[in-house]
This record gives sequence, structure tokens and C-alpha cells, in this order.
Amino acid sequence: MSGSSPRGTYLRIAETLRQQLNAGEIEEALPSEAALMRAHAVSRTTVRRALQTLAAEGLIEALPGVGWQVQGGVATPSLVAQVRTELAVGGFQIGGTFHSEAALCERFGVSRTAVRKALGQLEGEGLLEPVHGKGRIVKALPPGAGNP
Repeated sequence: MSGSSPRGTYLRIAETLRQQLNAGEIEEALPSEAALMRAHAVSRTTVRRALQTLAAEGLIEALPGVGWQVQGGVATPSLVAQVRTELAVGGFQIGGTFHSEAALCERFGVSRTAVRKALGQLEGEGLLEPVHGKGRIVKALPPGAGNP
């Protein structure tokens, strides 16, 4: 750290991380608090203040036992494929309700933000439709799901 005043150091760290997030250099998981402490030569308290600043802006979220993740994190292609397969072979019918976000998180062992991204992609493909108070409704089945 430079010889300048330590006041506001957490804001400089937050700005650095914000720039990395906006540039796509950090796509899903942030470095650990310990790694950030070493990289910026600051205390854990300073790192946490920086992370809390970004969380207050809605850019990141803390996941217990996992660490800090990008809010609206990346849905990996494999997760999208897994959810699509679940839709295809899970016995769903057009007009029926699809699994809840919580159920998909538990089934695939991923964060809610990753599940939301995957579901959003399937919504974009016209397979699912969000319905207020009901979750997501099946609009169409993926090709190869026994439909014409």
C-alpha cells in the first residue's frame, strides 16, 4: 500500500474489483478474502468493507461456505444443458409447472444466480415462461423430448 492515507482504501479496492467485474475479468467467483488481503496489503476488515460496498451495489453476493460470487453469476453451458435435459426427460407437459429455483439449486449443487441464468436462457429459447406466483411454466419441450 502507498504512503497515502489509509482512509478510503476500501473504496479503491472496491473500484478495482468493480472495474474487473465490468471488464469480465471476474465472471463468477471473486478471489478469497485472504488473496485480496495479500494482493492489496490490507487487513481483512478493509477487504470486507470493499466487498460489502460491492454487495450493497448489487454486484456481488456472499454465499455461505462458498465465498463471494458475482450477482447474476454465469450459468455454465453444462448447467444449461443439464436443466434442458431435466426439462426433456423429467415428464413435464406443456402448460405444467417446472421445478423451482431452490429445487434446481439443490439438485445440481449450484448457486441460485447460476440457476436463474440457466432458466433465463431457456426462457429466451421459448421453452419456459415465468408466471407471477406460479414459478415457471413449460411453454415447449426441447427437441428430442418425444415431441414432434
